[in-house]
Amino acid sequence: MAAGVLRTVPLAGELTSSLISRVAARYGLAASSVLRLWTCRNSPARHDGGGVRADAEVVLNGAGRDVLAELCGVQPAVLARALPSFTVDDPKISNSRDAALAQARWRAAAAVAGEAAFGCRLCTAQRTGQALRAVRYLPRRQRVCLRHGRWQLDADADQPLEHLDLRLLPEVVAAQRRWPGVARRAVRAGVEPQQAFTLAHAVVAHWWEQALYWEQEEIWPRRLHHLAGGNAGARLEWWRIVGRDAAIFPEVVTVAQALLEPATAEVAWQASGGMQPRARAADDAFCHRLGERVGRTWLGPELAADHGSPLNDWKGAIVRARRHEAGPPGWREDPWRLKREQQPATMAGQLRVMAAEAQSGGSGTRWRATVSAEQRFRITQLVDEAREQLVELCGVHSGTTAEVARTLLEHLSHSAALIDQALVHTATAAVAAGVSLEEVATWSRLPAKELAEILAVGEGED
Repeated sequence: MAAGVLRTVPLAGELTSSLISRVAARYGLAASSVLRLWTCRNSPARHDGGGVRADAEVVLNGAGRDVLAELCGVQPAVLARALPSFTVDDPKISNSRDAALAQARWRAAAAVAGEAAFGCRLCTAQRTGQALRAVRYLPRRQRVCLRHGRWQLDADADQPLEHLDLRLLPEVVAAQRRWPGVARRAVRAGVEPQQAFTLAHAVVAHWWEQALYWEQEEIWPRRLHHLAGGNAGARLEWWRIVGRDAAIFPEVVTVAQALLEPATAEVAWQASGGMQPRARAADDAFCHRLGERVGRTWLGPELAADHGSPLNDWKGAIVRARRHEAGPPGWREDPWRLKREQQPATMAGQLRVMAAEAQSGGSGTRWRATVSAEQRFRITQLVDEAREQLVELCGVHSGTTAEVARTLLEHLSHSAALIDQALVHTATAAVAAGVSLEEVATWSRLPAKELAEILAVGEGED
């Protein structure tokens, strides 16, 4: 193959591996044939089913970059501007004894330059003349193709779709147009736009998991059915995973904008009681205001009852800062800091779990396969509420003996009651899934007979 006979231009933000695949297609060759021009030191990441992941990225050494530039028929400077990974050095190939040879090393795109998504094929055809698959580094806040009304999906998941059609969901496209304004507001507030989006996305994705049990929720089901081509049908759980980020995008942008507004922080402060803390009630003004902002006037009480949301941590950080309360030693108070455990599960991760559950069936070897989503949610909610009660006890050891003892005992007894409920729900689910009563009793530190009686009472109440 004569290098550079057919010119192939890169796309902005394209993966180097994606460009190599398009070069191969332009010459009518398999990508594996073109990759032989480089000495590859390892293999690309694959899905459990064996297929190569679309987000598998290639990092080249200096000699390897020259080969790609000659192959594409463009200057190395052009590739450096377009390809985020083009100038990334990998010591295992750039500093090796064979550095003069064209070498390549496979890496995960996320570890090289961030999130990868499928590019819009219509845009690729207009830009390059090739209606081929392309993969680009594309953060979740920029996934809407405004020209063609498409949501561009994550490239790391084992599923066949590259995009979702948004032509019947103009509010999703409108949210993408609003995002630059929100990003500018974040910069003015001294917040990284990506950080603001990440927190808002975690907040709304948390709501998405709860929304199955919100009787008044009508917006997201409508959007999800449109994304599924009209009806999610029997594949509702699959579509809830694949369509989540597109379906919640308008609310994510709205929540990010709301949390960046000083007025929202002021409402959070007043709702907390200011310098005289008070317990959160169902009519909490902050939760009511946020519900109104996302077009759900009924949502306030639902948010007020949820103590495990990233939103609760944001509000807590705002309030503690105004009260000049110090956190634990070494703690960095930042309202926009998202805890690792609160990061939403990715589409790829959820699909892997779903596939594993399908293989195990109802054998009881997989918790999510045998315990309903409603039961799992109730257990999580009880534990989160108990955690919130305990967190409120931090720094409570000042005041009269009666005041401190009353606060401690009331919160501890409430937490204990919540944990007891969570224990019963968990034990009930485990026994129903086929785990022996004796094992469950051992783990619960209860006599088997006593546990059986507790579970029997619980069944009667249900």
